[in-house]
Amino acid sequence: MPKRPIVLVIAGSDSGGGAGIQADVQAIRDAGAFPTTAITAVTAQNTRGVTRVDALPPEAVAAQIAAVAQDMKVAAVKVGMLGTAELVEGVADSLDALGDVPIVVDPVMVATSGDRLLDASAEDALRRLLLPRATVLTPNLPEALRLVGAQGASAVLVTGGDVDTDDVVDVLLRPDLAPRRWIGARVGGGPFHGTGCTLSSAIAARLARGMALADAVGEGIAYVQARLRVAWRPGQGRAVLGWPDC
Repeated sequence: MPKRPIVLVIAGSDSGGGAGIQADVQAIRDAGAFPTTAITAVTAQNTRGVTRVDALPPEAVAAQIAAVAQDMKVAAVKVGMLGTAELVEGVADSLDALGDVPIVVDPVMVATSGDRLLDASAEDALRRLLLPRATVLTPNLPEALRLVGAQGASAVLVTGGDVDTDDVVDVLLRPDLAPRRWIGARVGGGPFHGTGCTLSSAIAARLARGMALADAVGEGIAYVQARLRVAWRPGQGRAVLGWPDC
């Protein structure tokens, strides 16, 4: 059997299936990698919004990470929704035990519906503890503006899907290198749910396969665009990403 690199996703669960762990697993499998998970929170949500968030105890999240690491060789990590400062601190400590692997951090601060998913103290902990460990940070523009002045990430991919323009411009920023831009026509049919989760996991899976960062980003963006073109509405709210081969 062909070997599949292992990606560990540390993120929240979406009961509506369009974002969070559910979207992460799909994107990683589509990239030819094997997804493992450490669930940080259980959310009650659907395509219209979030009605409840229950964060797991930090020790429960740490135990999930340790269980994966003790049995498998993790090739890359994607960090998504954390929610509380205690979870950020616990995850940061657990990451150190994984060794030198690429870490993609999606700073999930606010859901697409506008519901806040990261409290103020957690935002500060994210800046101090996770950004310095990140191979690449993947904020949308509103999140990037909240993180202005934060330092430490090796690279930042600012996604442009939230900007009201005809084209979507995603920009990769790295120290001592010129910005790299990907420009694509905006796909109609939105608003969409789960694009940020999907993109960050798609990038993590490609880094796990040994791709260079810019190549992983470019392929990840193309993957999301392909799924946006066949997006559909399972409920009464936002559209979720579809599958081009269906």
